[in-house]
Amino acid sequence: MLSPSKLTDNPWQALGATHADTTARLDGVAPNSLGRTPASLFHRDSWSAYARILRRASPHRPDLCYGIEIGTANMKLAACDAGGAVQYSERVDTAGFSFDEIVDAVCDLVGAADSALATKAPLGLAVPGIVDSATGLHQTANLACLRGRTLLPLLRARLNRTITLGNDCHCFALSEAHGGAGAGQPSLFGLILGAGAGAGYVVDGRLVLGRNRAAGEWGHWPLAPALLARYGLRSLPCPCGASACLERYLAAPGLRHLHAYQIGEADVPLDALVKRSDAGDSIARASLALHAELLGAAIAHIVLAYDPHVIVLGGELSRMSHLYKDVPDAVRAHLMPGLQAPPILPSHFGDTGGARGAALLVRQYLPASLELS
Repeated sequence: MLSPSKLTDNPWQALGATHADTTARLDGVAPNSLGRTPASLFHRDSWSAYARILRRASPHRPDLCYGIEIGTANMKLAACDAGGAVQYSERVDTAGFSFDEIVDAVCDLVGAADSALATKAPLGLAVPGIVDSATGLHQTANLACLRGRTLLPLLRARLNRTITLGNDCHCFALSEAHGGAGAGQPSLFGLILGAGAGAGYVVDGRLVLGRNRAAGEWGHWPLAPALLARYGLRSLPCPCGASACLERYLAAPGLRHLHAYQIGEADVPLDALVKRSDAGDSIARASLALHAELLGAAIAHIVLAYDPHVIVLGGELSRMSHLYKDVPDAVRAHLMPGLQAPPILPSHFGDTGGARGAALLVRQYLPASLELS
């Protein structure tokens, strides 16, 4: 079970309550004008209040929280108990869905879970891209139907429960830090290389989010100009508005672009590319080697910026076994003398990690969205 000490630095804000509300509910002790709470309440009263909310939200299974990952092709739900074990899961295909269809699919999945489990659990959502903290609008999401829209108010109104929202890469990293490939490590950087490229950073089991909740948006760091010049690569525009973002070269579409650049053959399936390489095709091998070199250089910058104890790969490209052999050497080649490359590991939970992480997010960071009504 996640430690109460890892909930938040401000239980009053975490529980989403007004000063008057917390005064009435937590034994008459109110926070000061800065919204801080006495240290004596941090581990005891704030956690017990949170537990009471979970019991009220889930009268039959108060240990359960739901997590849903909204992806470009499908949507996955996982119902997790207090230890993070998945007790129920379901998925639906959502390729080409409109915004309204995405909202309906979330509600349908949650309704089915409620019926199957005879409960009404809090919900965590894992979505691609960034959510503007001031407006709640989804920005730079690979899921185009979310761009410029607000999701939470509609879902809260229809589902009538506590819902929190997180980035899909953050949720992936959180899942791998708790019982996954990075379990027991002081810090973990979880990289997703799929339709896009993103990451989450976890320290002592807790997500590091930053002011804009954008920590780990590594896919939108620029590829080094020296590497663009060395390999004669074009500076590709990115949907985020910048150019030469790492995502454009290192995500699955980026690898296909690199291969097209090498041979002029577009849209080669990645499994076919790997098979060609394994069979000795020199062009396929060169494409994979270039991708590994660029990925290693990018991870070297992660080491310099974050110095994680372990890096865990997720997404479509994480299933390519050569990455775990070739990329560590490429990382070391781009580090200063005396610095060590961290272990680079495949994910433990695979494509269920995002949904599981969203459920863990409910227990760890949901208090920022709880409403004591």
